[in-house]
Amino acid sequence: MPIPSSVNLNAITRQTIGHYDGHAQSFWEGTKGHDVSQNIAAFLGACQPDKVLDILDFGCGPGRDVLHFKALGHRPVGLDGSAAFCQMAVGLTGCPVLWQNFLELDLPDQAFDGIYANASLFHVPRRHLPEVLDTLHRALRSAGILFTSNPRGDGEAVHGQRYGNYMELEASASFLAAANFEILHHYYRPEGLPRDQQPWLAIVSRCQDNASI
Repeated sequence: MPIPSSVNLNAITRQTIGHYDGHAQSFWEGTKGHDVSQNIAAFLGACQPDKVLDILDFGCGPGRDVLHFKALGHRPVGLDGSAAFCQMAVGLTGCPVLWQNFLELDLPDQAFDGIYANASLFHVPRRHLPEVLDTLHRALRSAGILFTSNPRGDGEAVHGQRYGNYMELEASASFLAAANFEILHHYYRPEGLPRDQQPWLAIVSRCQDNASI
């Protein structure tokens, strides 16, 4: 079900950020060992090969994947709405990290070869998703890559203090197409399990130039 229009989505977003601020250390302890190699390989495999990439890790959390991209020789920049996560990510990686609410993004145009949004875009309220995707499109260079991985489902919900926008492939594809992203491929996670035991949908998309649409 959609969140009623009367609900203050900015307040819900601040509440979600507040949850992460308050649980930053436990989140790090619980996620630092997660195997996301399939996601990173899918993302980098779609980017230009043999090139040092400017990467935006959108919703970088404490910086686990920023550190990995840096170790591979790329130039990652983190972004998160949680001040605690941003501080942790800078300390862990030494890379630039932008402290930005997802609903108040301020990104430079055509600054990145790829945007890696692992378990983050589902925190963007559905009503605001088109403008956020438009902002990410503008931040990508020509034919830049957007990687997303989000929990599957059908509807918006607030679980505890955290907002989530849960979509299946068809709905996700519709939002991406409207923002001029072409889906290259998708898959479900974790690997090797029946579909009903794969709660995550990962999508690799390519930025299309507005002039060519």
